Amino acid sequence: MRVTPYHVEVVILALLVQGSSAGLYANISPLNHTCALQSPVLSCTDLANESKSDSCCTETFGGLVLATQLWQTYTGHESAKQVNPKDTWTIHGLWPDFCNGSYTQYCDLSRQYDPLPSPNTTTGTPSGTPVRPWTGTNIGEFLKPFGKLDLLAFMNKYWIAQNQPNSDFWGHEFSKHATCFSSFDVECYGPQYVQHQEVVDFFETVISYYQILPTWGWLRAKDIAPSNETAYSLTSIQAALTEGFGKRPYILCSGPAFNTTAAGKGSKDQGKVVLSEVWYYHHVFGRVQRGQGLRVDADIAGGALTNCATTPGALWYYERSKGSEV
Repeated sequence: MRVTPYHVEVVILALLVQGSSAGLYANISPLNHTCALQSPVLSCTDLANESKSDSCCTETFGGLVLATQLWQTYTGHESAKQVNPKDTWTIHGLWPDFCNGSYTQYCDLSRQYDPLPSPNTTTGTPSGTPVRPWTGTNIGEFLKPFGKLDLLAFMNKYWIAQNQPNSDFWGHEFSKHATCFSSFDVECYGPQYVQHQEVVDFFETVISYYQILPTWGWLRAKDIAPSNETAYSLTSIQAALTEGFGKRPYILCSGPAFNTTAAGKGSKDQGKVVLSEVWYYHHVFGRVQRGQGLRVDADIAGGALTNCATTPGALWYYERSKGSEV
C-alpha cells in the first residue's frame, strides 16, 4: 500500500493519543470504534464487559447511570447575575456508579479541570492519589472553539452552581464523573481526536438526560409546588415522581433532622426535612451518549430510596429567595 502524508499523520496522531491519555483500560487503540456497526449492549449485563464488548460503544465501567437534579433556593452569586431558572429544577450532573451501587471518582487526572476538588484524593481518603486543583482556563471556555455558544448559554441558565461560579461546578462534574465513563475515554474519539472534544460531548449528554426528566412538572401536576408555608409528605413526593419517571428515584433532603426540629420533638425520625435533590437511575443501551436509558428503581443495587424524613407533613419544598430566580 502506498503510504501518503495522510497515513503518516494518522499514525502519529494515534501514537500521540495513546501516549498522552490515561484511559480506564490499558492499551485501548483509538481505531475502529464505529459504534453504529455494533448492536447496543445493555450496561450491567454479562456482555457489558470490556473483554466482551467495545468499551467505547458499551458502558462497561460505570453502568448504573444517575441523572441528578437540584432544587436550590439561592446561588450566592446573584450580584453576578448567576440565578436559578423559574419553574424548573436545575442540573446537578450525570454519574457513573458501578453496577453494585458503589462508585469511584477522578478516574483520569490528566483531564482534571476542577478548581476545588471534592474530595481532594481519588479515594476520598488520605491514602488516595491527590487531586490537584485546576488553575487553568475555566472549562466553559473549552466550548468556544467548537462554536458551542448556544450550549454555553443553556448551561449558564440551567446548570447553576451555588456559592461558586457555574464553570467551577461544571469542571467538578466533568472531572469527577465523566472521566469514569468508559465511552468518554479519549481513545473513543479516534486518531483525529481534538482536545476537549469529549468535554463538549459530555455536557451535551448531560443535557439530553435533563431535558426528558421534568421534575418540576411532575410535582406540579400533583399540586406540589414550592412554598414557605405548606409542608409536604415524602409519600406524596415519591408517588408523583414515580408516576412521572416510571420507576422510583432517590429523593435527597438536606437541612436538619426532623427529630431536632420543633415539629419533630420527641420523634425518632432522623430523616432530613428540606427537599434538595432527585437522582434518576438508569441502565443504558450502548454508550451513554446515545441517550437510551432503561429506567430502574434507585434501590436496584440494594441501596436506600431516600434520606428524607418519613413523618407525614415533615418536608419543606421552599420557595426560592427574592432575586435568585428569573
